Amino acid sequence: MTLLSKSDQEAVTAAINEAERETDAELVTVLTAQSDNYSYIPLLWAGILALLVPGIANYVGNWFSADVLLLVQWGTFILLSLLFRMPNINTRLIPQQVRYWRASNLARRQFLEQRLHHTDGGTGMLIFVSEAERYVEILVDQGIADVLDNKVWEDIVADFTAKVHQGETRQGFLDCIAACGKLLKEHVPATHERNELPNHLVILE
Repeated sequence: MTLLSKSDQEAVTAAINEAERETDAELVTVLTAQSDNYSYIPLLWAGILALLVPGIANYVGNWFSADVLLLVQWGTFILLSLLFRMPNINTRLIPQQVRYWRASNLARRQFLEQRLHHTDGGTGMLIFVSEAERYVEILVDQGIADVLDNKVWEDIVADFTAKVHQGETRQGFLDCIAACGKLLKEHVPATHERNELPNHLVILE
């Protein structure tokens, strides 16, 4: 999984500049490869399986003495802990609800860290993407929420999420920014020239 190239990032910046020319809204885009390292997940699964599998096998077949059973459980735990850290396996072990919860939490932290709640007139908008979780969210401040119901973003988010699934994150950003810009132009039109927040794509390491 690769985050956007420099030319992709420049295209996103250009799209934000274009959208903000016709609205008082302040758009900030944030992209992260993963919202959490989920380091506890491999250990949790390894611990459960290391306790259950050798224990059940020994109960059924009575293969091990107490000392040997303990060694088998330790060995199973170490082996599975290493195996479950492999990215392709790790992501499959994390329940979708947990992945979305972590991504949603990070989106809300970014809304605050990027100072979107301090814009003039409360017109901040965050477009947040977490690639590993295939998660997209749009958060807006009160000045936008007062004139646009949150439901208007649902189709835009669904379209962007589909593009992230397809590995088309760059195009997803461009389409999302254009669609948001169209709505903002109508409901939060530009009344004066300003640029309170940076327009470049924020990439979290």
